[in-house]
Amino acid sequence: MQIRETTIPGCFEITPHLFMDERGSFVKTFHHDVFQQHGLETEWREEYYSVSRKGVLRGMHFQTPPSDHAKLVYCTAGRVLDAVLDLRIGSPTYHRHLLIELDAETARMLYLPKGVAHAFYTLSESATMMYKVSTVYAPTCDTGILWNSAGIPWPDSHPVVSKRDSTLPALSDIADDLFRYRSNTL
Repeated sequence: MQIRETTIPGCFEITPHLFMDERGSFVKTFHHDVFQQHGLETEWREEYYSVSRKGVLRGMHFQTPPSDHAKLVYCTAGRVLDAVLDLRIGSPTYHRHLLIELDAETARMLYLPKGVAHAFYTLSESATMMYKVSTVYAPTCDTGILWNSAGIPWPDSHPVVSKRDSTLPALSDIADDLFRYRSNTL
């Protein structure tokens, strides 16, 4: 498993070992000791997945304190353009974004620290995204940012979005003191 920090502090691109033979493939997505050695979350509270068709954009989602969470995301079928937006005041990448393609072929994953918003756009006909999160879903802390308000160059100016996602507040309307950047923390 290779773990490489991205341009956003605390956000890591993880490339697991992909074992392939005549039967198909096998991927280990989590190893407690490896994550712990890199200072990453090891206590996951929920895991879920979504299936989206081509042109769907989900996000930009996050949970506020006290239920903010670290997240591990990866694509088990298809291909997506994944986006992370840093919301941590004091971070060297505050209000900057990261774009990375995730797909089932490479099995690459993305580790997201607390204090970032997350979204993805489905590039293939269909895509299945897996999520591990460090806190249980809390409806009162669940929120997000309008997908087109953060300057992210999405591949489609008219993606398919949920009613909820189309009515989220713009980045400029989000309180900038929700999250504080602390280096070397989960």
